[in-house]
Amino acid sequence: MEWTVYILRCSDNSLYTGITRDLNRRLNEHNHNDRLASAYTRSRRPVKLVYQEAHVDRSSASKREAALKKLSKTKKELLIK
Repeated sequence: MEWTVYILRCSDNSLYTGITRDLNRRLNEHNHNDRLASAYTRSRRPVKLVYQEAHVDRSSASKREAALKKLSKTKKELLIK
């Protein structure tokens, strides 16, 4: 099973970056599960998936997630387009 790095657009137009092995489950958690959603997305619902990319292992996904989190919002918006 591969890993996915994803970016969500929150209701306040902010962006959230994460990784998961099951994107549909994780998106559902972000939008509907108060216990399993991240603290950041819980207060910014609904969230919408705007970007995703596949990785073969957790290590590469985590490294890419960290790199994306360091980007400015402007650069993330360019990536999303």
